[in-house]
Amino acid sequence: MSKNPFGNMGNIMRQAQAMQDRLAKLQEQAATKVAEGSAGGGMVTVKANGAMEIVSVAIHPDALTSGDGELLQDMVTAASNDALRKVKDLMASEMKAITGGMPVPGLF
Repeated sequence: MSKNPFGNMGNIMRQAQAMQDRLAKLQEQAATKVAEGSAGGGMVTVKANGAMEIVSVAIHPDALTSGDGELLQDMVTAASNDALRKVKDLMASEMKAITGGMPVPGLF
């Protein structure tokens, strides 16, 4: 009596489909997850969602009256990068929970 080398294939396919369904749900929910980054001691705050989109930018009035446009640009850039980094970490943490820590290339 020989063993079927594909005996577990059906089980593996079901598990893969279940993981794919969970990943699709995570991607749908990504837009609802928001992280906030800041720069200049809170003079600029930026919010980004799990779809890696900037959803808001807030600039304290004092930053506008300083007259230093280059500094303001740098703070907006830094706050944006901070928000995107935080939301990427948040999504990676949620992805890790779904995949059991197994890295999935191309996702977060």
